[in-house]
Amino acid sequence: MNRDAVTSIADAIEKMKPEFTRLSDSIWDFAELKFEEKQSSGMLAEKLEENGFAVTRGVAGMDTAFIGEFGSGKPLIAILGEFDALAGMSQAAGIAEHKPISSGSTGHGCGHNLLGVGSLMAAIALAKHLKDNNLPGTVRYYGCPGEEGGSGKTFMVRAGLFDDVDTALTWHPAPFNGVRSTNNLAVLEYYYRFKGLAAHASNAAHLGRSALDAVELMNVGVNFLREHMPQDCRVHYAITETGGRAANVVQAQAEVVYLIRAPEMPQALELAKRVDKVARGAAMMTETEVEIVFDTASTNLLPNITLETAMHENMVALGPVAFDEADLAFAKSIQDTFTDEAIKSSIRLYQIKGDVFSNAKVDGSTPLHVGLRDFEGQSHFRAGSTDVGDVSWVTPTAQCWTPTWAIGTNPHTWQVVSQGKSPAAHKAMTHAAKAIATTGLSLMTSPDLLAAAKAEWAEQTDGKAYVCPIPPEIMAGMQS
Repeated sequence: MNRDAVTSIADAIEKMKPEFTRLSDSIWDFAELKFEEKQSSGMLAEKLEENGFAVTRGVAGMDTAFIGEFGSGKPLIAILGEFDALAGMSQAAGIAEHKPISSGSTGHGCGHNLLGVGSLMAAIALAKHLKDNNLPGTVRYYGCPGEEGGSGKTFMVRAGLFDDVDTALTWHPAPFNGVRSTNNLAVLEYYYRFKGLAAHASNAAHLGRSALDAVELMNVGVNFLREHMPQDCRVHYAITETGGRAANVVQAQAEVVYLIRAPEMPQALELAKRVDKVARGAAMMTETEVEIVFDTASTNLLPNITLETAMHENMVALGPVAFDEADLAFAKSIQDTFTDEAIKSSIRLYQIKGDVFSNAKVDGSTPLHVGLRDFEGQSHFRAGSTDVGDVSWVTPTAQCWTPTWAIGTNPHTWQVVSQGKSPAAHKAMTHAAKAIATTGLSLMTSPDLLAAAKAEWAEQTDGKAYVCPIPPEIMAGMQS
């Protein structure tokens, strides 16, 4: 893509920054949980309408899911936005100490206030460029609720909302700048609810049937199962209901939630069957009953090197994020709350090895990533999961990352929340918008690039059908 087009889009997005910074900060203030993001989704949808997008609300049976569309014809580029917060993540902004605003309340511990708005800026800027230059094509913004434990995109994929999309683009806040190709794990989430019989734990214990015993036996059984499952799989749990705090009562009810991860969804589904058998065995041993309740799921991510290379090249053209001394000083104060090992672990996790601009090894001595991560042109294993994976199975998909956080910051921590309104985070959000919008334009103006991305995707999916893990009855229930 020519330099003038990159400059034009970057300048347009820079002019949008003050207005959209306020929008991001408002969503930070709302800090709404999965599928409850009424104010956040409402403000994003309204901003699309103000900029000429046709908006459809309540898609795929979810009140806070929406789509905004601009333009007509092909190619059709999807841009993904998220806006949900996390429970228990309340934290004051702009300080380097743990200080909840309201104990136990919500907070944007993964930066989705920035994510949704950065993607929105990209969609609006790309649409404006198409209009001003009389270019064909369609820009579609997806307002995706419930990424945190809700898998909103999975429901949108199952509803067919991506069937006509040519490619999808997104980004995520991070401690680094650049493109990192990953093949994340598929994940399934189930609740195992045991029901027993209460009794006095001392003088009538023989009459009781302990649901808590069943939970504990299930956990022991799954611990043994871990030795006999594929190496890259993961199984972890949390006891969500113990049946009460009285030790002299045989607990009549108890519940445990399990996350079951595997490199591909069919493997995860097979592993889930084995976990179910352990649960039923625990119920049999304790003469209790168990109800197995599916909650959410996300499919493993299919990286697209063609798209990722194009996005990297646009990020090279954009240059680094323009941080100043005040940005670095605040990031350093945040970084001082981490151990040296945490900083090193962050660098390893995001595989920051080389830098395009400085050619220096990133070691954490500079608290913000002031360069651009080198792109190796190959994918890496990452043990996390995301519902972006479901989108990647139905259309070629790519994402970038920009340095909204100090190096060493881990997602789902108070440090993320504290940095969510910082000037550095706003600059990184704006930079992500530029990377997405310019990549979208590259796809719209280069038929060869689009064809190559599709060809790579077709080769990856050859003989492998997308396996949506959401049971049909659950989907029907959401849409009724």
